[in-house]
Amino acid sequence: MSGRHKVQFRRSAEKELEALDARIRARILRNIVALADDPRPPGVKHLTGTDNLWRIRVSDYRVIYEIGDSELIIRVVRVAHRSKAYRAPSENNAPCRRRALGQQQERA
Repeated sequence: MSGRHKVQFRRSAEKELEALDARIRARILRNIVALADDPRPPGVKHLTGTDNLWRIRVSDYRVIYEIGDSELIIRVVRVAHRSKAYRAPSENNAPCRRRALGQQQERA
């Protein structure tokens, strides 16, 4: 990799992180900081149906982020428990989830 990436958070991701228990928050932050050196660590998954969203697992939580290789920026867009990480806002009363992930919500 040619340089260290800068890590940025969407405000909604900051709020999600702040709401977590201090112990798991510290563990997640260590993993996010490590993304600055290696934005595609072992076990990272590209989210299907998106152009540039990636996911890392930290225990039962998921960190969803964008990689801006040309600007050397990592943008954390979501930090959530695995049961809620991919749900639409109406499903879990959380702010702007699916649209932020670039996915369309299907209506039944």
